[in-house]
This record gives sequence, structure tokens and C-alpha cells, in this order.
Amino acid sequence: MSIEHEHRIQNLRRLLDITRQMAVTLDLTQLLGTIVEATRGVLCCERATIFLYDPATDELYSRVATGVESIRFPADRGIAGAAAQQRAIVNVPDAYSDPRFNPEIDRETGFRTRNLLTFPLENLDGALMGVLQALNKSDGAFTAADEDLARVLSAQAGVALHRHALLEQYAEKQRMARDLELARKIQQALFPKSCPAVAGYEIAGWNCPADETGGDCYDFIPLANGHHAFLLADATGHGIGAALVIAQFRSLIRAMLSVTEDLAAVAARVNQILCHDLMGDRFVTAFVGVLDPQQHRLDYVSAGQGPLLLVAPATSESRGANALPLAVLDDSAFEVGRFDLCPGATVVLLTDGFYETSDPGGEQFGEERVMDLVRRHANTPLDQLIRELHAKVRRFSNDSPQADDLTAILIRRQG
Repeated sequence: MSIEHEHRIQNLRRLLDITRQMAVTLDLTQLLGTIVEATRGVLCCERATIFLYDPATDELYSRVATGVESIRFPADRGIAGAAAQQRAIVNVPDAYSDPRFNPEIDRETGFRTRNLLTFPLENLDGALMGVLQALNKSDGAFTAADEDLARVLSAQAGVALHRHALLEQYAEKQRMARDLELARKIQQALFPKSCPAVAGYEIAGWNCPADETGGDCYDFIPLANGHHAFLLADATGHGIGAALVIAQFRSLIRAMLSVTEDLAAVAARVNQILCHDLMGDRFVTAFVGVLDPQQHRLDYVSAGQGPLLLVAPATSESRGANALPLAVLDDSAFEVGRFDLCPGATVVLLTDGFYETSDPGGEQFGEERVMDLVRRHANTPLDQLIRELHAKVRRFSNDSPQADDLTAILIRRQG
């Protein structure tokens, strides 16, 4: 066996050992360091640099470069860019005679690059993961045998980098899932634990978010003199961003109602704060009402929240909002509306997810179906009535995925 052949076998064995190391390394910095040291050892060169590929910016950037600070540049520039674009090994025996070579780094570091062997790192699907560059062969220029070793090393390194990226994506998904679950628990804890007991009235509230967290909320707030406040709100969108907005809104409403029952003043102040705090594409539709069970009246401000339904034994009524949504104009004016509640009357407050649910043909569920269901279940307990309504909406949509949060408050004066 020739010395050259024996040396080749030793290098292949070393590559096999390096492959094992890369397979068990979970830390990216450690993995990159393993690849760099393997390159220096197998190819007998002074330095090695890995340029990872950033598909978002179409750039190459260094995380490990022995003796060199971090670098970032377009993925079609320089010798590394040529290897990335051509997906081929680029062997440059004389760096300074190649017009693609950038000598600026040599000037900054004091290092003198004589020759380079640059090769792309790809995953099994051929997607670019980065570029590996070996600098200054110890005994002359890089040979064809070095290129063969580089092909083996690049294949293993590319797969290892892809594997690490997949593990990172999985870990990030797990972290997000844990964070969303925590956010969901926090948000669910903000909903009322029970419905208020108000003499002569039956009250029910319910929520079903479209995501782990939602942009809807409802709340029951006891006030002085036996009055009770009701809050139904819907922030634009759904998910964690809308949940954060709605949590702020709920806390502001509670704080203001602890000071005054003047609903116009409450809405105006909360609106001003939200206009200041929220981005321009964020707003909140909300119903805030105060029930006086002695006078059997429900005063309210409806900021973009509608329709508001009153279903009574003799008649039914649908009202629209009486103000703009909150966080649209900081000087919005707010009027106070009123429902006078006769025996057997039911106030139906639903977010738009109910009304806008569509069947396979594109027809929306709408108000009339809601009113008809409430009339036919005039003596059904309200929590059961909400379940019936939700079931009907699901059947209407042919059990298609829920597109929006669903939230409901029902207030019935007992007859």
C-alpha cells in the first residue's frame, strides 16, 4: 500500500469520526467549530471559515472564522459567492491573481492569503446551507485529492447544518407552543369565573377563541348601588397580539368604572389612551353597558360593536353601534343608548364571528337566524341557549375551521 493511499484512508477515517461528532453536537457554535477544525486537519490548511447562508436577505455571513471577525456580504459576491452560485468547488491557487478575491480582510487582519479552496454546503435536497472556505494549504496548492476530501466533508457538514436548523425550528415551535399555552391560561383566567346573580335576571357569558389566544373578551363588573357593568369587546385580528390589546382594554375599562358610571366619559378616556398606545392598524369594537335591575334598564355605549339585539315576547329589535370603534379617532364623541327591559326580554350581545360565519355557498349566518333561535328558546336556560347557538353556527358552516373568535353575553329579564 502506497503512502499516499494510506494517507487517503486515514483522512477518510478521520472524516467518519468527524461525521459522528457532528451527528451528536446540538450547539451551533460547537458544530461550526467542529467543522472548521475538521477542515483544517483534513485539508492541512492554516485557516478555515464557514459562511452560513441567510435566505431572507440572500447573504452569506460568517459565524466561525479562525482569526477573522464576523463578515456579511451578498451571496453572489467574491469567491465564496461563486461557489454558492455555481454549487461547485472553487480552487484558487493564487488568491491575489484572482479578480474575485477581496484583499481588504488581509489588510485588516495582517494575514496573507496565498490560496483558497471554497466549496458549497448543501442539504440532501440541494438547498444551500452555506459555504466553507479553506485558506493556505500548508505544503503548496490545494490538489484534486483535496477537492475529493472537500466534497465528502461538505456533504456531511451540509447535512449536519440542515439537521441543526430543523432541530432549532422544532425547539422554537415548542417554545412558542409553551408560551401560547401560558398566554391562553392567563387570558382564560381573566374571564369571569361565574355569572353574576342579579335578582330578577338571568345572565350568561361565553367565549371560544379561533386560536390558542383570542382578540375577544367579555366581563361582568359589579358596581355600587346594585348596578352591574357588562363588557363585550373584539380587538382587530386574533392571536397573541389581539389578546394583548384586549387585556389592556379590559383593565382600562375596569379602572374607569371604579371611578364613574358615566359611560360616555369612560369610553372617551379609554379611547384617548388606546389612540396613544396602539399602532394605526389596531382598534377595538366594544359594548360597555350598565344594568340597573331596579329600573330595568341597560344603559350602554356601543363603539363599533353591533348589531345589538333585543328579543322580547311581543317584539324584537336590532340596533347598530352608536359610536366609532375605539382607537380610531382620539376626539370621538360617545353617546349613551338605553334598552328598557320588559319581562321576558333578552338582550343578545355577540361578536361578529357569529354573524359572519358563512356556509359553503358563502351566505352568512346573519341576524335573523340568531333572533329566530332566541325566540324559539325563550324558556331555555341561557347557558344552554348559547350552546345551541354555537352548535347551529357550526352546522351552518358545515363544521369548517373557525375563522374568528366567538364571544357572547345574554341578559334576560325573568318573566
